[in-house]
Amino acid sequence: MHDKKDSRYDGWLMYHSVGMFPDQQNAVRAALDTFVSQWYRPDQVRWEYCLQARQHVLDDWAMLIGAPSRAVFCADSVTEAFGKLVGALGRARLEGRRVLIAADCFPSLHFLLTGLAPVFGFTLDTVPLADNGTYVTDDAFVERWDDGVALAVITWVTSTASKRANLKRLTAHGRAQGSLIAVDITQGAGLLDFDIEDTPVDFVASTTLKWLCGAPGAGLAFLNPTLLDNGLAPATRGWFSQPDPFNWDLDRFSFAPDARRFDTGTPSFLPFIASAPGLSWRLSDASQGLRAYNLQLCQAIADVLEHKGYRLASPQNAEERGGSVMAQLPQHVDAKALESRLFEANVSVDTRGRVMRFSPGDLTHASIAAQLADLLPE
Repeated sequence: MHDKKDSRYDGWLMYHSVGMFPDQQNAVRAALDTFVSQWYRPDQVRWEYCLQARQHVLDDWAMLIGAPSRAVFCADSVTEAFGKLVGALGRARLEGRRVLIAADCFPSLHFLLTGLAPVFGFTLDTVPLADNGTYVTDDAFVERWDDGVALAVITWVTSTASKRANLKRLTAHGRAQGSLIAVDITQGAGLLDFDIEDTPVDFVASTTLKWLCGAPGAGLAFLNPTLLDNGLAPATRGWFSQPDPFNWDLDRFSFAPDARRFDTGTPSFLPFIASAPGLSWRLSDASQGLRAYNLQLCQAIADVLEHKGYRLASPQNAEERGGSVMAQLPQHVDAKALESRLFEANVSVDTRGRVMRFSPGDLTHASIAAQLADLLPE
């Protein structure tokens, strides 16, 4: 897919952190320029423009995951979106029961749930890492998942191993236990196919970063319409929680009938305006072939790592991985020094602990594995 791309990004292996697409800077700059010209006009069209711009991102998000428009909403982050879910469930659904999560979740979610457990009276049950020390197996997660679990939080693709959960298996098991099921799809959204009809869970959240090539501060969520129709409402509210946000009658508040009820005060528009070009690109024909190209480069990188003697932190089977290959660095290798050496050679990676992360995407040059073969120490 790399033909005629900007050579500055030939070695970009950071799609697990920040997604890129061709001519991204110009596309985002144009979107932000439009915001400036619209918001600072000497008339009253600014609100209409901003609300439509944010709704456009929500509509693209709904299309991406096959969800009805009425069931999606915005948040500042995945963590905030999950916080809104837990707050809405409250003690009525959570007190005296367990919330199940894996130890390889994104740490921010664990921090959130640890703090909310005493507030809402639930026990946070964390499934430990497997003997390999890099991810939690689906078998281990299922083993801990019984009918005492009120809410299970599944990480679709982990950020430190790119281990991909078998959502069909996990959701089928969860339904049999009567649990609510929430999925963090951040590390897979925009690269792997996800359809809410095929994976009927109760809650889904992602950021527009990573494979959706967006900006920080734009979280996106889905809530099962059945929960909405049964009156699930957030613990916090504001003027944008209403059907008509511009109602200022203090005695006439009501929640919006759809997921907009999870809005609160004045929305944050800029992150969504800056993220719109990335979602549009991902939903266009221009992004076709992204997964196939990613798989090709991931396998080539994995072969180099194994040839040099690195232990993969990711599953060996490509079908059990997301869009990354991650490896344990040998003890004699200084992680930060190696990062710097690669960066000087125009190869961008990062590490979490002793795990180095390689995530090739649309802008990554096909020669990246050969470069790594030259640059990585034995």
